[in-house]
Amino acid sequence: MDRQKQTIIKEENSSKKPVIVQIIPELGPGGAEQGCIDIASELVKAGARAIVISNGGHRLPELLRHGAEHIFMPVHSKNPITMFMNIFRIRKIIKKYDVDIVHVRSRAPAWSALRACNGTNAHYIATCHAPYNISGKLKRFYNSSITRAEKIIAISNYVAEYLKNNYNVNNDKIEVIHRGIPLEKFHPTAVTPERLVTQERNWRIPDGCSVVMMPGRLTRWKGHNVLIKAMALINNPDVMCVLIGSDQGRKEYTQELHQLIKEYNLEEKVRIIEHCDDMPAAYMLSTVVVSASTDPEGFGRIPVEAQAMGRPIIATDHGGARETIVRGETGWLIPPNDPEALAQSINEALSLEPTQRAILATRAMSHIATYFTKEIMADKTLAVYTDILKNKYL
Repeated sequence: MDRQKQTIIKEENSSKKPVIVQIIPELGPGGAEQGCIDIASELVKAGARAIVISNGGHRLPELLRHGAEHIFMPVHSKNPITMFMNIFRIRKIIKKYDVDIVHVRSRAPAWSALRACNGTNAHYIATCHAPYNISGKLKRFYNSSITRAEKIIAISNYVAEYLKNNYNVNNDKIEVIHRGIPLEKFHPTAVTPERLVTQERNWRIPDGCSVVMMPGRLTRWKGHNVLIKAMALINNPDVMCVLIGSDQGRKEYTQELHQLIKEYNLEEKVRIIEHCDDMPAAYMLSTVVVSASTDPEGFGRIPVEAQAMGRPIIATDHGGARETIVRGETGWLIPPNDPEALAQSINEALSLEPTQRAILATRAMSHIATYFTKEIMADKTLAVYTDILKNKYL
């Protein structure tokens, strides 16, 4: 997409900078938070005023470094009273800063923002980051805050279909914009030998050992147990598995995983690492990357990051992974909850000859550079803003 489209946003009304507010519960880890920061950065570059409303988080300094502004508000809360009070807090900000667009990235603050925009000149849009669970009428209604937006950004075609099939959202109201990653960060040449040595030392990787890595927070639907069972089927003493992710307080699940590791006598072959400060280096140390989610993911950034780093990726055949992996060319897609199929694919990936690995890496890196970069995501998102501003100022 033409990068010049970014500048259109500041040409719609020369007497005033467009003011775009993004609302997200907290600025922590995750794809939604990364997308929020990336878009804020691009808005500043485009000449707009970028404001983020959140409850804060450890990534706040990163946001501010890009020149965006931040306003603290308890938009993470699902308490009905807090959500009600947030209506007036957001409306006050809309009027104070003469906000043009309010872009919400979560359901609870979406209800507050929807009501806050009523009776003002601000446009209300939303991003749907996942196929939210529908377990009853109340849950369906709660989820619908996203669907009431003037424009809905879906992070994959899978999410778009979810919106259309479950909420009868008109196709014209949905804009599919896949998440994008920064290739200046996720590229093999960006990782120095020193970073690799540091990461290898932290993991205590034995010399000559192949590494099967699975990043992702420790929660049941991510499928860690499937990979542990698959490791029990791999009869290769020179293969170890590294699970990277925090349990975010789910201690019982972590204990279950340790018990499963012990049950299969894999204490020397499977390690759980709570946190990794250098994921590009982690990818470079891995021989194979796995995403074993048992439930479909709206997008899934692990397969994209792995391909960008030229690593063989094995993911479950559902959700967003079907849109980011080219089956048989850039990675493997296997049935969910199938340790045998996962073990077979891991063995296939481990048995690749150097030339085969190089061909797969080249295809994968080219695929991501063509379709899933941060720049592509930003250009498409700013194009949505521009269309709204055109309608406002013409």
